Amino acid sequence: MTQALETPATAEEILHTKDTAGRRIHNVLHRFPALSPLIVLILACIVFSIANNRFAKPQNLSIVLQQAAVVGSLAVGQTLVILTAGIDLSIGAIMVLASLVMAKLASEHHIAGPLALIVGILVGLAAAAINGLLVTRLKLPPFIVTLGTLSIFTAATLIYAKGQTISLNPGTFLTWTGKDLPIGQFHITVGVIMMLLLYVVFAYILRQTAWGKHLYATGDDAEAARLAGIRTRRVLLSAYVVAGAVVGITAWILVGRINGADPNAGLNANLESITAVVIGGTSLFGGRGAVVGSLIGALIVQVFDNGLALAGVDPNYQVLAVGVLVIAAVAADQWIRSVKS
Repeated sequence: MTQALETPATAEEILHTKDTAGRRIHNVLHRFPALSPLIVLILACIVFSIANNRFAKPQNLSIVLQQAAVVGSLAVGQTLVILTAGIDLSIGAIMVLASLVMAKLASEHHIAGPLALIVGILVGLAAAAINGLLVTRLKLPPFIVTLGTLSIFTAATLIYAKGQTISLNPGTFLTWTGKDLPIGQFHITVGVIMMLLLYVVFAYILRQTAWGKHLYATGDDAEAARLAGIRTRRVLLSAYVVAGAVVGITAWILVGRINGADPNAGLNANLESITAVVIGGTSLFGGRGAVVGSLIGALIVQVFDNGLALAGVDPNYQVLAVGVLVIAAVAADQWIRSVKS
């Protein structure tokens, strides 16, 4: 009994067979990069709530949100830079320098709070502009540039502050961001509200404005964007400058949180902001991501720290958990980028 020879598959049939469940999942994750970290956040909250009933109490959730305010705000600026396929290792050092400048002007030089705030934001703008100019004009790698300026801004902070912590009286303009706003048993601060507003504003800017679209295009393929008429160097520089303004606002949130300024307040803020952005689904290769994902990433880190602490887990394992999350997030991004849409 003979068998008929199988006819070769046509091109259409080959393409059709590629539409697998994995392919569909990939397409969804590619379209909605913040979806996977959101799922992780929800699952983490469920697990930690089951493990310890104190986790889901309003008082504890308030603490988690307040702890995420500074890093979450800083992650907005970091997201802008990473979307261009860059990175800013100095962003936390700039924040601390700006916070010390505004606090010292108000405390020691008796400058009015609003004016001190403006000067602090200008410091953030100037420092970020230096990074941007070195990247765009001298065409130096962002990693090397910001690694160098990290040391420079850290040294400038220590020299300016002379190693001293500056305390401000509660109720002043600069500490207003730390004001507590109770909603029943749930407590948030003005700083938390400001962080959320930053995300709302930049989510709109990135998706609905020409500048936002140019930012994505430049990060995805700078040469193609240049050929399409986008002034890529100007876009890159503007990303750093706008991030600097965000850092200045974050410095205000930091001052309100600690009622002053401390040269050692943001020792890990540089890496924490990058961690939040990466876990939040923004690609380190640029051109893909959503700013809201960075907020989810910042919350994931705080949820894991808080939940593991309540469970009595050794702090070293808390650091281990965050490291695993970062590697998993980068691996997921590589997988998403490796499958062509």
